[in-house]
Amino acid sequence: MTDSLAHESEQKSASTETDSGCVLPHVEALPYQARRRFEVLQRLQSYRGQGQYREEEAKAAQELGVSLRSVKRLVRQYREQGIAGLQRQPRSDEGQLKIDETWRAFILKTYQQGNRGSRQMSRAQVAKCVASHAADIGSSDYPSRRTVYRVLAPVIQHQEQNQKRRSIGWQGDTLKLTTKAGVEIAVEYSNQVWQCDHTPADIVVVDSQGDILGCPILTTVIDTYSRCIMGIHLGMAPPSAAVTGLALRHAILPKPSASDPPPEHLWESYGIPQYLYTDAGSDFTSHHLEQVASSLGIVLCLRRRPAEGGIVERPFGTFNSEFFSTLPGYTPRTAKPHRSAIQAEACLTLEQLEGLLIRYIVDNYNQRLDPRTQAVRLGRWQSGLMAQGLPPSERELDLLLMCQHRRRVYQGGYIRFANLVYRGEYLAGYAGEEVILRYHPRDITILFIYRQQGAHEVFLTRAHAQNLETEQLSLAEAKAISRRLREACHEITNQSILREIRDRVQFVEDLLSAPPDPTHPSRSAAIASPAVESAEPESSVAKKPLPAIRVYDYEQLRQEHGIE
Repeated sequence: MTDSLAHESEQKSASTETDSGCVLPHVEALPYQARRRFEVLQRLQSYRGQGQYREEEAKAAQELGVSLRSVKRLVRQYREQGIAGLQRQPRSDEGQLKIDETWRAFILKTYQQGNRGSRQMSRAQVAKCVASHAADIGSSDYPSRRTVYRVLAPVIQHQEQNQKRRSIGWQGDTLKLTTKAGVEIAVEYSNQVWQCDHTPADIVVVDSQGDILGCPILTTVIDTYSRCIMGIHLGMAPPSAAVTGLALRHAILPKPSASDPPPEHLWESYGIPQYLYTDAGSDFTSHHLEQVASSLGIVLCLRRRPAEGGIVERPFGTFNSEFFSTLPGYTPRTAKPHRSAIQAEACLTLEQLEGLLIRYIVDNYNQRLDPRTQAVRLGRWQSGLMAQGLPPSERELDLLLMCQHRRRVYQGGYIRFANLVYRGEYLAGYAGEEVILRYHPRDITILFIYRQQGAHEVFLTRAHAQNLETEQLSLAEAKAISRRLREACHEITNQSILREIRDRVQFVEDLLSAPPDPTHPSRSAAIASPAVESAEPESSVAKKPLPAIRVYDYEQLRQEHGIE
């Protein structure tokens, strides 16, 4: 009988039931202050009806840090409401700010306008604007800094939630992408969905003379199923349909190991995707890209929301943290150093940076486990590859993906482009006609000449830059050479550009072969004399004319003679 009463008393102390039938909360679930009050009042109740009750009541008030009157009030609430009476009762107007609606609207409007576009305004600045506005209108009763913070708290919290929101895209074991048109694509095999995007690389590159060019633009094409990088384009041109086409051309075609330094593995990923999943930028919605997609049988799809581009945007952060940050000329966006420090450290050319990036992708990134799929990226691409035909030839892709210009053929079969003179087989028969030039901006010593016939373009021949057949010259480098020659008042011809290239190579060789002592006469002379000024006079160079070189079209000869 005694044990049952004790057990009943414990249950009553653990959970008390009110007259209305509501079960009060468990003691352990109460806050610390309510549990402390419960323990003190339980001890005080044991002295009820005894002579020591007044003395214990004073001790209880001292332990709880309240007055004797408050202890009596707590005892009364405990008897009437049970444990619930020991908790702090919320105010009826809790969470409601006593602020005029005019001031509330002013605070929200100031914060929204201050964070529009690229501008940024903190809540502390909004509080200063409130005080300044109150001084302008002559009001002494305006919201305090704490009130301004409370008004802006829901807005700031909503913005932070939107920034942290991510679309993982997974439904079960299959990744599903939803387009802007509402079409759902289940990604089930390689080369089904490719994604493409651009970003400025956080590194400064220089030209062949060491002058600062700026930060290049990196364009990547990624296979959604395997997360394998299919192709890239690294250049100084801003994002455009032409840049996107060059990246697609690199991703579609098989890639030879022509980078310097050459990678240890082969870049085996290539093909034609079924879908191209991009954002709604103008470089992905142009008519040129629509023509490319229509000719290659690619379906263009736009993302439903910007946050759904994490698959193609995540590698950019990996490149910055693992690759670009280890190279000279790295410029982090969070804390950019002084420009003079960048110029003193930057020494990589665009071609050197591309060679290092290709090796990093082939030997490192594509060979690693993807955290989401837990499989090697290149291995997953190979295992998920479906049967497909051979990729189109380079000439077919030249018509769609390479940069183009229109020029008129001069008498004798010559073409002039980028201050260079080109000559090709059979062009003399098209003198006076307008032709289409297609080229890769990385090497403009070779032009692919097309002629417009109705709605189609017919390939005519290749045109080679005179006296530069054995050189490789990019469009940006050709413009830089022309600018330096123009500043030095030199005539811009193929001969002058060729001499500039040769003088530059000789200058670099002399600089590298000079002793390490900077005071050495030969090194000082090499450093003091720029490449253009050290060029030989026109008269001395004219005494050594270059032999005439005839250029043959190998593919044309092979077709004429039936060589397989």
